[in-house]
Amino acid sequence: MIQDIYPYVLDNQYANRKDINDDDYILSFEKGNIMISLTALENNVLEFPKAKDFKNLDNITYYFSISGRQYFYIDSDEVPDGYDYFSIRDTKNKVLSPDYQVYAMATAKHLHDWYRDNQYCGRCGKKMSHSNKERALKCECGYRAYPRIMPAVIVGIKNGDSILLTRYKTGFKHNALVAGFIEIGETVEEAVIREVKEEVGVNIKNITYYKSQPWGTANDILLGYYCELDGDPTIHMDDNELKYAEWVKREDIILQPDNYSLTNEMMRMFKEGKQ
Repeated sequence: MIQDIYPYVLDNQYANRKDINDDDYILSFEKGNIMISLTALENNVLEFPKAKDFKNLDNITYYFSISGRQYFYIDSDEVPDGYDYFSIRDTKNKVLSPDYQVYAMATAKHLHDWYRDNQYCGRCGKKMSHSNKERALKCECGYRAYPRIMPAVIVGIKNGDSILLTRYKTGFKHNALVAGFIEIGETVEEAVIREVKEEVGVNIKNITYYKSQPWGTANDILLGYYCELDGDPTIHMDDNELKYAEWVKREDIILQPDNYSLTNEMMRMFKEGKQ
């Protein structure tokens, strides 16, 4: 999955660092797009600019490190030679390498969205400032904002030797599983039952936790569950959200083109008879 970057290791502990080195990576965003080497992208390689590519590094924020290499966000209009902005959404149509840079991009996007969306206090409306002690934004009124992570469930519904596959009506075009956000006031298990009922209209039983995944491209933490069909297998698809929902035999499952997602791993585990 996207976070499986061994032997590289993500260190996302907060630090108020300014000790930038020439070969540290610089993350720059513009209207949801990220600055990368478009020449490298033609070969499906994800390459960020480095500190030495910039003339001015005054306005930087430390985000995280991967195996000792630091990643900083920069608020600047400067675009070094050989680099330009590219849509993160469009990278989903490519199988990129190296894996640790794909994970870095997703994690950076999550942090960038949070910083961008919390520039002003949600309580009094005043300008927020960065805490020097923790990953937080603070206001003089006393309010503090911490990174927001939205929990969502991924559900593999099993019916004997078949699993229920879906495809979204818009956006992502490959096979997926039932998925949705957890609502305020409900347990994760209740969210699983509700999302299944809303999207495909079947009843389920024997809900079992599988694995979790950070999914920075949507600011989520994904929680994967398998369950079993309980009763009538007739699908009543929510055609406002889905364009496809069918029971598919193990041997007929077509996986996604990359190994980034928890959804794909759960489909693969079932296809290989491991679930």
